[in-house]
Amino acid sequence: MTDSAIQSTPDTLATSTDATTGSTVKDPKVFGKVAVVYGGNSNERAVSLDSGAAVLKALQDQGVDATHFDPKDQDITELKNYDRVFNVLHGRGGEDGQLQGLLDWLGIPQTGSGVLASAIGMDKVRTKQLWQGCGLSTAPFSILTEDTDWQQIVNTLGLPLMVKPVHEGSSIGMSKVNTLDELPEAYAMAAGCGDVVMAEKWITGREFTIVVIDDEAYPVIRLEPADVANFYDYEAKYNRNDTAYHIPCGLSEQDEAHLQALSVAAFKAVDAKGWGRIDAMQDEAGQFWLLEINTVPGMTSHSLVPMAAKARGMDFEQLCWHILAQTL
Repeated sequence: MTDSAIQSTPDTLATSTDATTGSTVKDPKVFGKVAVVYGGNSNERAVSLDSGAAVLKALQDQGVDATHFDPKDQDITELKNYDRVFNVLHGRGGEDGQLQGLLDWLGIPQTGSGVLASAIGMDKVRTKQLWQGCGLSTAPFSILTEDTDWQQIVNTLGLPLMVKPVHEGSSIGMSKVNTLDELPEAYAMAAGCGDVVMAEKWITGREFTIVVIDDEAYPVIRLEPADVANFYDYEAKYNRNDTAYHIPCGLSEQDEAHLQALSVAAFKAVDAKGWGRIDAMQDEAGQFWLLEINTVPGMTSHSLVPMAAKARGMDFEQLCWHILAQTL
């Protein structure tokens, strides 16, 4: 790597030279006034509050002039008074292109993906259609409505299957359907999120998540809920302490490299930028299937991005600094 390439990396842009020693030191002043945006009105507000508080503390502990900004309580246009935004606003409003569009219009640098990738990534159907068009393997699915022929869905996708809202994250509104009779209730629960609903073929096998930062896939994490007959739901993600996270993930070196390459391709296909997370399954025959992308992943004590970063030698403070430095 050339000296110029080293100088252009996010972390080196967020440094200055000590006048006394001549050494390079981290310089929080280069960020100016930072709004850490979290909370909001989406169904993921509780998770966003936890993630945002952790990020805010990590930045403040490193001397960054960072302030909590909650769109639920503050006029969103007041973001014009900040130099840049660290977006930890999970769900609708913060992860679907709306906040990204406003910040673009105001000319304020922001962490993560822009309008296009955020809007696509928040729509599970559009994401899967795009991946299919790019020749990337993703689990078969069907859109559900009140008039759907439930038997036809079972004939097409088989049982069990997964029912989920199309525009929600954090496994909100999702349920595993084991019998035909369970389908209407699962649909109603997902539709109760005020959302388009989809059914997805159940992949029997192992579940993985792949963190992508700077277009590089970090060490793959294998997820193992304590209730192995179920799935990695909201409880397993945020409230239980018996979910197992495996790093190393148990894949062969060749298979892990293949899954990482598939995830980076999926990340780039939706035009994602900066940082994000891809969820995938490996079926019993060994084939990988993409599930979805998360363009504003969780940053709580149970979250997967900090786990993958730690496995790569980056602690939480360094991770938050690096993500913010991508805005320079």
